Amino acid sequence: MPRHRTRRPELSALVTAVAVLLAGSAAGGAYLVVRSPDDAQAAVAAVSSASSPPAAAVPSEEPEVDLDAELAGALAPLADGADMSVAVLDTESGATGAYGDGTFDTASVVKVDILAALLLLTQDEGRELTAAEHTYAEAMIRRSDNASATRLLEVIGGEERLDAANERLGLTSTKAAHAWGLTQTTASDQVRLLQAVCGTDSELSADSRAYLTGLMGQVEADQRWGVSAAGSSAVLKNGWMPRTTTGLWDINSIGSVESGGHTLLVAVLSRGHATKEAGITLVESAAKAAAAVTGAVGDPD
Repeated sequence: MPRHRTRRPELSALVTAVAVLLAGSAAGGAYLVVRSPDDAQAAVAAVSSASSPPAAAVPSEEPEVDLDAELAGALAPLADGADMSVAVLDTESGATGAYGDGTFDTASVVKVDILAALLLLTQDEGRELTAAEHTYAEAMIRRSDNASATRLLEVIGGEERLDAANERLGLTSTKAAHAWGLTQTTASDQVRLLQAVCGTDSELSADSRAYLTGLMGQVEADQRWGVSAAGSSAVLKNGWMPRTTTGLWDINSIGSVESGGHTLLVAVLSRGHATKEAGITLVESAAKAAAAVTGAVGDPD
């Protein structure tokens, strides 16, 4: 997910069209339509009948917003010794932001990835999921069943085939592992995965996307923490895993929420927590902060 500075909408469609048309006239009479045809035609007529030099468009005084910097300011004080990375996309405005660029263990959030790869496979083969695959998929996403994830990773052809599916889905910094919970990923890549799962510009068919998001919207009640704290109508998958080498916890959450009338895609990856509960608290605080800096803030469920 590229990082960039995001400017909120500044001028009406008509003013923008007029500004472009006038620039084209000064350069030699070539006109570029950048808004609706009706607005552009009205602007051409106004330029043709003008008897005095046109006034320049007044620049907006709206400040330029650097969401990366705002996220850093909001999230850095929350870390409290843990390592964390967060990415957010406002699907309405296109505003994006990311904090932290390291790679993290996926833990169970990779189960969304495994099911996406399986659905790509069935699309390629021109078939529906088998009854057994349905059973495994539902258990893997709704209950976070580990045995089902292991079985479906085998069905898709192992970690190499998962990497190949990820390339098709637009992920650029994720490396699958045979021990699937140790797959390495970034928060930005997890938002790319959410775009493929929740958006329309995707290798996944509409039916595949609806199936996967339907399961993510029905995870068991005791697993509906994490990014759900940032809004309502959460479609999510969480991951939690104690590391045997340190005794510390990986706590991750990815998903889509409705907040302030906007749909946000949010990924929070973290490690180094003394307890699962401490990790969940941090992840939920980070998700709320990510929603707040986009300006799309609503009431959570």
